[in-house]
Amino acid sequence: MPAFHSRQVVAFALLIAVSSMRLAAQQSPAPPSKPNVVLILMDDMGYADLGSYGGRDAKTPNVDRLAREGVRLTDAYANASNCSPTRAGFISGQYQQRYGIEWPLGSLPGDTALGLPVTGTTLPALLKKSGYATGLIGKWHLGWKPEFSPNAHGFDEFFGFLSGAVDYYTHRRGDGTPDLYENGKPVEEHGYLTDEITRRAVSFVDRHASAPFFLEVAYNAVHWPFEPPHMPNAETHRPPRPAAAGDATLYQGPNDPTPATRSDYVRMLESADTGVGEILGALERKGLAKNTLVIFTNDNGGEWLSHNDPLSNRKSTLWEGGIRVPMILRWPGHLPAHATSKQVAITMDLTASILTLAGAAIPSSYKLDGIDILPSLSGRSPVVERQLFWRRKAPSPQTAVRFGRWKLLHDGANFYLFDVAADPGERHDLTAERLDLVKKLAAMIDAWQKDVDSKKTGSAQTSQ
Repeated sequence: MPAFHSRQVVAFALLIAVSSMRLAAQQSPAPPSKPNVVLILMDDMGYADLGSYGGRDAKTPNVDRLAREGVRLTDAYANASNCSPTRAGFISGQYQQRYGIEWPLGSLPGDTALGLPVTGTTLPALLKKSGYATGLIGKWHLGWKPEFSPNAHGFDEFFGFLSGAVDYYTHRRGDGTPDLYENGKPVEEHGYLTDEITRRAVSFVDRHASAPFFLEVAYNAVHWPFEPPHMPNAETHRPPRPAAAGDATLYQGPNDPTPATRSDYVRMLESADTGVGEILGALERKGLAKNTLVIFTNDNGGEWLSHNDPLSNRKSTLWEGGIRVPMILRWPGHLPAHATSKQVAITMDLTASILTLAGAAIPSSYKLDGIDILPSLSGRSPVVERQLFWRRKAPSPQTAVRFGRWKLLHDGANFYLFDVAADPGERHDLTAERLDLVKKLAAMIDAWQKDVDSKKTGSAQTSQ
């Protein structure tokens, strides 16, 4: 056998080294893609309905698991005390007052022609430009006309309903109109709507596992009508409010001849929690759990069947019970597990956080009103002191500001000042003791209102 020449030996060694490097590269895991984001948005849930927030009568193991594996915020807020305004704040990333959406669309005469105007800078539109597949499953409530649709705002896929409330079994509005759509086309599905939203959400995860995606799962649970799963005579049941108009036809109140019960409500909540578990299971089955930020929150404070302890009042008010909400973020390896944060946050902060982690290009002319809260939740930066505002025009005017630990609420003719860090139940009005703060915070509210009213980035538009 002939001896190898020294040059041949060197060449052979180099060949072996290169082959080994190629083999190692092939065997090494590919670098992770951009993180996926799943936002789960509940409807009218109370602050203390979940086990992880002090709830006692509802079993919510899957949401509570998110709290164990992620960060639970104690001082998180919705953008508003009602549905449409908060959703407008989330989709736009700005105060909804800049778009003229300050009440639940469909609740006032003539406003069914209104909707969130398309700007090209909404959250789904910017994520889509960044290479994300985008989907919304569930409730929209930001306009009925095609030009206001989820697809027009940048969602690749939409399945759900456009109004503020539908029957969970017939999927019809209060006036009996069918309200279930898939990408702008009416569809008919049978069965409990919470289950169908879950099924569609799982399908989205399964079909988009190979590329980065953003999925908003907007459950209508636990919004009225209070129709639990496996309800007897579900197809023929109607809440007894025939004289009302629009969504209000489906409303159920404590003064109804046969009012709904807390037990009905709990079963609705537990059904949605089961859905959360199925969505988390889909992420795990596809190997996506570690590269997915999962966010769980609510659109406003709880209704009359909700548990809001220790907060005061409820939905549709700017007291803490109307705007402070549960908020949980889980992102393994990036956010700590079993952590609690007192970072003050608001719905539109989630918009800024999602766009930042996605590396989305934000036009210089487009100014987000929220901030990226992920650095403070991860411990990379200290807690940020916030200055947040709210305004409710109907049925009676209310405004509020949270400035650090202080909150000033202007309700009708009355001012109330609270240290909500120490007194989240707003039991101790400090107006008389701190007139200096009342004056300062009232001036801040006035300046904010002038800003959002005079420098609108858009306005609720009609279809004409």
